[in-house]
Amino acid sequence: MNGQKINFGIIGCGHIGFRHAEHIYNNQESQLEAVCDIKLDKAKKIADKYQCPIVVEDYRKLLKNENIDVVNICVPNGLHAQISIDFLKSGKNVLCEKPMCLTVAEGEKMIQTAILMKKHLWVVKQNRYNPPVEAAKTAIEKNLLGQIYMCNANIYWNRTDEYYAQSDWRGTKKLDGGTLFTQFSHFIDLLLWLNGPIESVMAKVYNYTHRHIEFEDTGIVLVKFKNGSMGTVNFTTCSYERNMEGSIYLLGTKGSIKIGGEYLNILDYWRVKGIERPVLKEGAPANDYGFYQGSMSNHNKVIQNVIDVLRGRDKIKATGEEGLATTKVINAIYKSALQNKEIYLS
Repeated sequence: MNGQKINFGIIGCGHIGFRHAEHIYNNQESQLEAVCDIKLDKAKKIADKYQCPIVVEDYRKLLKNENIDVVNICVPNGLHAQISIDFLKSGKNVLCEKPMCLTVAEGEKMIQTAILMKKHLWVVKQNRYNPPVEAAKTAIEKNLLGQIYMCNANIYWNRTDEYYAQSDWRGTKKLDGGTLFTQFSHFIDLLLWLNGPIESVMAKVYNYTHRHIEFEDTGIVLVKFKNGSMGTVNFTTCSYERNMEGSIYLLGTKGSIKIGGEYLNILDYWRVKGIERPVLKEGAPANDYGFYQGSMSNHNKVIQNVIDVLRGRDKIKATGEEGLATTKVINAIYKSALQNKEIYLS
């Protein structure tokens, strides 16, 4: 693919689809070949704005398109796996939005299909590029914190009735999957990325204010990591009127770090033996969805990694195996809450 632009196709033209299209269009090495949405007017809006020649409402019409190098899956969560598998089988590389899948079986099939077809499978984990998160990752890789004994995540966000009313899939178990999948899977990924595999979870979840959705809006999870440390995940979408906090705490024998702000955008606390607080580069703003803000907008870096891998300049920053690991943990949390017992991950 050296010497020519990499052609992308986008399946799903909502807010995230627009975000992908913007960064594909702005990158000198890529272009948008095709867009698809069952609501054709949404696809046409992206096509008109970002000079895309092909607009369809059925993704299967693109399976035999040999000009498409990468397909970006931006549809509701419950559709990620099957559409990804279909495109992998057709010989396309796939970039899948989070969560990669809702079940372990789906994720395993996605990975197996990519291996069989010798194609790449990326998962969107854009919060790994947040400057405070990168600083924490570097500190851990250099063993600056010593032995980590506690790793916590606190996510106190707000999602209104208006948010769920915007679509017919949000709030459903089949297509949304749960609060941990749609709102907080990035935080589960970062616990794994920063502190390693999880051994077991014990969870309680409840729905306090969102009676019209099919799952929890609040939960507390006790986590035991395989490195011997412990932690908690405290989460809610009931924070009054607006997002309050999205933070990760890392406590070790030689240092403590807090990544905070509303969406992991601030290095709130740094106390590390012999190491001064780092000066961080400016991070990207949050994704703006009108009446709420989401995670830091680093999709340009995700798209660049796709291009760099296909050009042979880099390796995949967030693999299918890592996406599946997040799904395994979330499923274990829900199983623990349902069965009211500690669940061990294999």
